[in-house]
Amino acid sequence: MNILHTDIYKFSIPMHPFTIATGTMFYAQNIFIRVYTDAGLYGVGECSAFPMIVGETQSTCFEMAKDFAGLWKNKSAADIEDRLQDLHNYTAFNATIKSAFDMALYDLAAKAAGMPLYRYLGGDKKKVLETDLTIGIDTPENMAAKALDFVKRGVRIIKIKLGKNAAEDVERVRQIREAVGASIGLRIDANQGWSYEDAVFALTGLAAYDIEFCEQPMRYWDDDRLPELVKQSPIKIMADESVFNHHDAKRIIAAGACDYVNIKFSKSGGIREARRIHEVCKQHNIPNMMGGMLESRLALTAFAHFALAHDNVVFYDMDTCMLGHKTDPVTGGVVYNGFILEVPETPGIGADADEAFLQTLEKVTV
Repeated sequence: MNILHTDIYKFSIPMHPFTIATGTMFYAQNIFIRVYTDAGLYGVGECSAFPMIVGETQSTCFEMAKDFAGLWKNKSAADIEDRLQDLHNYTAFNATIKSAFDMALYDLAAKAAGMPLYRYLGGDKKKVLETDLTIGIDTPENMAAKALDFVKRGVRIIKIKLGKNAAEDVERVRQIREAVGASIGLRIDANQGWSYEDAVFALTGLAAYDIEFCEQPMRYWDDDRLPELVKQSPIKIMADESVFNHHDAKRIIAAGACDYVNIKFSKSGGIREARRIHEVCKQHNIPNMMGGMLESRLALTAFAHFALAHDNVVFYDMDTCMLGHKTDPVTGGVVYNGFILEVPETPGIGADADEAFLQTLEKVTV
């Protein structure tokens, strides 16, 4: 199964503005690829550039994708390890665009095996995948009103973006908890927005509001202070931007610097490295969450397959396409039954991009 060529698209999805501690996104800066083979199969991959977190943009991903596609021409798609090593040998980092190519290889492998991706990865359908739904940063009043609307729509777990101002963040959560009542699960994510002192203040102040965990309270360069914060905090700490790969996971866990770890393909470089992170965490009894950036339902379907196949993934933050996307450019793929994800049984990922939407996009074939 040799690679013939790759189609690369700037998969831009218009959005309602979405704000986190490090900035505001106005559209999903995604890349979509199809890797074609001489076996009559093609594999699909998608990544979502989030420059304020990973340092890649849609434009840098698009240019790097051209080079990656050239490296793979006439080589075997079945040898996943070697193909991914080609990319690592060519450039350090660039995990976001690497994740799209990684995804396409696994899609091809599962299609060639005639299996849904979760089964190819060794999973089954014993788990129920119930996602949270995320509220971007706004005034406390607006966030509380949005949280109440979420609950009316059937949301049972709400993730709250924080990190702009610690005192205001406590007020944001107070108003949200008051609005939604005691039965709704609340998670918070500071996206590196707090200093150590702010983190202690906020987490202590939020102890009364039954918070499941806090993602990435401080900048990754303050990782040396995370062990101290874990001891001080009445709320569990989840590492996100502090863990890009399994080496980071080993370092953070050995330091006693987190209770949980968030796995995202756009940080890790895709499924292969995500599996290594999962294994490190599982060995040390550190549960994982499956998360994402601003991907469409296509990549999100791959996330769901991964979650089904990896038993240490117990938290699900798979709402990326519900965070203000104004269009759904995907055919097939995961279906939301309320906020429960139902994964397709078709071979591979089971999702593709809508052809009419692709016709509107900038494209190159290599």
